[in-house]
Amino acid sequence: ACVRSNSNRAAISHLHRQLYGRLYPVLLVNTDGSTVRLRYREPKRILMLPLDSSTLPEAERKARLRRHFPSKPKAKEEETYEGIDLDTYKKFWKK
Repeated sequence: ACVRSNSNRAAISHLHRQLYGRLYPVLLVNTDGSTVRLRYREPKRILMLPLDSSTLPEAERKARLRRHFPSKPKAKEEETYEGIDLDTYKKFWKK
């Protein structure tokens, strides 16, 4: 399989690079909401720092955990067809 390496390849998909040759302007968002513009090695628009959960109050920490890890969906009860009289629907069946 021949791979063409020209300028049109980047327009079809993302750049297949491990290292970028320059630094790109990026907006860094701190945990308190403040922002800083800096130069980053990958072309991204926004970088967000992770929130330190040890500094949060107990109620807010539990609320964040509930949002990140929701409870498992409850199992639905299956319908049983024991109470249905099949002779009433016999006219709809093809012979």
